[in-house]
Amino acid sequence: MADRTHTAGGWAAFRKGEEGAVLVEFALMLPVMLLVFAVIIEGGRMMWSYQAAISGVRDAARYLARVAPQNICSSGGSVDAHQPQLLEIVRESVTGDALFPASLAVTSVTPGLTCQAGSYRVSPAPVVSVRANLTMTFPFAGVFELNGGSRATINTVITDQSRVFGT
Repeated sequence: MADRTHTAGGWAAFRKGEEGAVLVEFALMLPVMLLVFAVIIEGGRMMWSYQAAISGVRDAARYLARVAPQNICSSGGSVDAHQPQLLEIVRESVTGDALFPASLAVTSVTPGLTCQAGSYRVSPAPVVSVRANLTMTFPFAGVFELNGGSRATINTVITDQSRVFGT
């Protein structure tokens, strides 16, 4: 009979003990905390990379607007020959650094030219555009997959245009 009360008393003491409660709560919250951390880091990197890509495409459009001749619409020229320089400008802007390595890959850059009629000093006015196709990869994609996500990459297109000032 003494063994039963000792066992029953030991079981009641075990049930009332709270020594491991903090560890159990931490184990339950760790996946949620990791997911929140990964979303914050990836969101910040995505915005930083996207802004760098927008800046690169804008710089490429400005470069193209300066090197294209002002009379390109009347002379019938093309801006396709400048594609390698434009690709290099966009790639250089999204390379990143040691703290935030690049998560963007520039898949293609396409220059374009439209001649817009209107009340410009030169009619039709040449307007160049730069279109960049980008692929963004997520280093924390494994954390997202653990929580039911399936996107490891995102494909996006950034375009910008500028009026030709000419050389």
